[in-house]
Amino acid sequence: MRWSDRRILITGASGGIGRELVTLLAQRGARLLIVGRNASVLKALAALAPERIRTLSADLTTSEDRRRVVETAEETRIDMLINAAGVNHFGLFDEQSPAAISSMVELNVTATLLLTQALLPRLLHENSAWIVNLGSAFGAIGHPGYTAYCTTKFALRGFSQALRRELADTPVQVLHISPRATRTGMNSDRADALNTELGNHVDEPAQVAARVIRGIEAQARDRQLGWPECLLVKLNGILPGIVDRALRKRLPTIQQHARRPSPSP
Repeated sequence: MRWSDRRILITGASGGIGRELVTLLAQRGARLLIVGRNASVLKALAALAPERIRTLSADLTTSEDRRRVVETAEETRIDMLINAAGVNHFGLFDEQSPAAISSMVELNVTATLLLTQALLPRLLHENSAWIVNLGSAFGAIGHPGYTAYCTTKFALRGFSQALRRELADTPVQVLHISPRATRTGMNSDRADALNTELGNHVDEPAQVAARVIRGIEAQARDRQLGWPECLLVKLNGILPGIVDRALRKRLPTIQQHARRPSPSP
């Protein structure tokens, strides 16, 4: 992979992992179109390599903003799409509002699928092109406290697999790379407290971004990052009852942290 030859669109570029991907890929000489909601963060990132980074502040859940992204991607002739935009929410399923669930599905699934579909003609025009979807360990392991989020990431994993097979006779490769827990602004204090109590590994965004880049370089079709998460993903696929029992033992602790705090009197 010669990164200096790549023209890459990164969504979620103003978030934790997306921001670090911009930094590392800019250092490698790639030309970048970076998309996110936080214009000030995008502007600061563009200063890393003004001649090679173009910014676009957009809300991917709106059709108008997706159209602007697609038009700009055509102008910059992208040959790689990295779908890093997404939201997370830790909490009991029956305590989440319908609006919160809908917004998560809209960004994590609907907007990602529609943007990818709209960009396919551009990518199919290239001799070699890539679609890279950033998933999650929770796209293969249903976990209490993350029911809606798991739903969206399971969907992204299935989308990646199906689209890869559908495009098998084209120049477009579809990669799905799944980080484990990562220290980003999406994590609430309650989620951080749960990870601490359970002793869960939490990676820094820069570490994750470097591993994602290595995964792309290795043409990893479906890669889980981190140990023992990669083992747990395989175990959950073969013997889910073992994972059921392990999580059942942890359930009281998970519920304690996931339950919405009672309002103060």
